[in-house]
Amino acid sequence: IYFGAKLHRPRLIGAGCLIMAVGSFCTALPHFFQGPYKYETTITQSSEKNLTHTMLPCQKSCEKAAGSSLWAYVFLGNMLRGIGETPVMPLGLSYLDDFSQEENTALYLACIQTVGIIGPMFGFLLGSFCARLYVDIGAVDLDVIAINHKDSRWVGAWWLGFLVTGAVMLLAGIPFWFLPKSLPKQESKNSKKAVNDFLPSLKRLFSDSVYILIICTSLVAVSGFIGMITFKPKFMEQTYGQSSSKAIFMIGIMNLPAVALGIITGGFVMKRFKLSILGAARVSVTTSLVSFCLLLTQYFLQCRNAQVAGLTVSYEGLPEVSYEPETLLAQCNTECSCSLKHWDPVCASNGITYANPCLAGCQTATGFGKDMVFHNCTCIGEVPILPTNMSATLGQCSRSEDCDKMFKFYMAISVLGAFVSACGATPGYIVLSISSDLKSLALGMQTLIVRTLGGIPPPIYFGALIDQACLKWGTKRCGGRGACRLYDTDAFRSRFLGLIYGLYALSYVLWALLYKRLVQRHKKKAAEPEAVNQEGNDDSSKNTQDETGQEPEKETNI
Repeated sequence: IYFGAKLHRPRLIGAGCLIMAVGSFCTALPHFFQGPYKYETTITQSSEKNLTHTMLPCQKSCEKAAGSSLWAYVFLGNMLRGIGETPVMPLGLSYLDDFSQEENTALYLACIQTVGIIGPMFGFLLGSFCARLYVDIGAVDLDVIAINHKDSRWVGAWWLGFLVTGAVMLLAGIPFWFLPKSLPKQESKNSKKAVNDFLPSLKRLFSDSVYILIICTSLVAVSGFIGMITFKPKFMEQTYGQSSSKAIFMIGIMNLPAVALGIITGGFVMKRFKLSILGAARVSVTTSLVSFCLLLTQYFLQCRNAQVAGLTVSYEGLPEVSYEPETLLAQCNTECSCSLKHWDPVCASNGITYANPCLAGCQTATGFGKDMVFHNCTCIGEVPILPTNMSATLGQCSRSEDCDKMFKFYMAISVLGAFVSACGATPGYIVLSISSDLKSLALGMQTLIVRTLGGIPPPIYFGALIDQACLKWGTKRCGGRGACRLYDTDAFRSRFLGLIYGLYALSYVLWALLYKRLVQRHKKKAAEPEAVNQEGNDDSSKNTQDETGQEPEKETNI
């Protein structure tokens, strides 16, 4: 990044787009090298269409998963995308900053960030579309697939999004190769000293206490944001009963436009009131605190756990939360030799979900694929509420209408909080008060540190903490623990939101220290002109005395 500021920045950005495109294509490769996806199920189809056995099929042998080493392609693809992304924003923003008038910089930055939101918005919409498509679409007969996109075992066409975005990035990088190296406003710079000046510039940069506080504040805040945005669809899915595709769609169609509007509003405020660095810091802190208060209210917008027999409610319908697999057994299914590990949920006519048809005590079934209906389910009769029949259908039961209303309140608060928080994005960037010759290096190092330490670890420790709230784990094809199928929503909410609250609270403490340091620097800079003026007055007085012929009191003999 440092050398990029001395070289042809638009072409470096174009090269970065090309590298990102290659990384996206590389990430999608595992789908074409591994076999078809086989989801976890206890149901086997017999030769007769209208007959289904609810018994776990016998596996004579267990072959090693074909994709055990394909993670290397994903790792390489993410690494290439990270390398390619590095020069785009730092060099692009510094290129803009160098050739724009100072009073227009904030508005231009807001416009770029706002347009930049369009990309993630379409990305979420594309992700929602791909999530509704089966992972092996075009390669398997979808009529025999007994799950839909609302099922936790569903895997969408994740690879399709990487192919589309790779093609878009490849096309987007072409115009940058034809932009000039400099615009009329830029003065000539000597690039021969770039190598020799790098280490001193790096040392000067990291000796700035304000810059260190900026990095620490950004690192903590980004960690909370990355953890939140990574597991927000899962939170919406588990807490409010929304499908993953709908959760991603709602984020893309509602939250991101609010973010775009907030960014452009913050840039307009900076231009309209011509705020200084201290003013920008006040705006950024204020908007962050208001959005944090809105985030706190989300803790109280809760729904009760999904009613799953033996996990969240008893087989009699009484409230119960248990982490022991033995609770899945009851008197109505003890003689069925049911599997306790596998997750193949069915929704009974009494509104309760059972982990699989066998645990529901179902004896017969009709239909095929997604249309299968199970009959004579003995466990359904354990609930004191008289059911209309003793049947069950594939999939989990839907949440209550009250939960849908709560989800609407949640989305309203979420969208408002996204708007308020985004209003402080442009002022937050202006706080980066580094001298112009180090701006590219400062942005580059900040991007590297924040993206690495704030982007990679949070999903790991967020996921580890959230997994402690799991009530039912899935089972891999060759045994072992798979993905979590059902969470205790109260524990999920407490761990997920609690960790976000802790990280954001720490970022505000760092913001307070940063603001205090900015005030001290501002006072110091304000005092320097007065000292210079005073010194200038003293020199003028001495010169006047010399002109009158009077000698100074002290002389220096050489």
